[in-house]
Amino acid sequence: MALVTPAANAADETAAIEAAAEQLRALMVDPDKAKLEALIAPELSYGHSSGQVDTRERFVDDLMSGASDFLSIDISEQSVQAAGDTAIVRHTLTGDTHNKGKDPAKVNLRILQIWQHQGGDWQLLARQAVRL
Repeated sequence: MALVTPAANAADETAAIEAAAEQLRALMVDPDKAKLEALIAPELSYGHSSGQVDTRERFVDDLMSGASDFLSIDISEQSVQAAGDTAIVRHTLTGDTHNKGKDPAKVNLRILQIWQHQGGDWQLLARQAVRL
């Protein structure tokens, strides 16, 4: 009989949360509606650095239509803190955008994400961006 230590469980959970955050980063650059909807909780509250707050439906629709078009996203300084079925992810996001009807631009943001373990998977429940 093998024993699993709490530290091993914590490391596994942290890795699963990091994988979910990475999947979101990749899907923001190359969106897939079904994958986004599977990764994002129906109750999503998505706060932009402009102050606009989106629902899951609006966030996914904007990515799919090109209204929000990330050409590249790089993540740095990421930290993950799990607390039961909830996790806090913070990082710096830099990237390039070319949103529909706008000139190409660079973004440099601090991001706070709240992830929740739902139905066996980690789903994005909330996100807030702040300009650096």
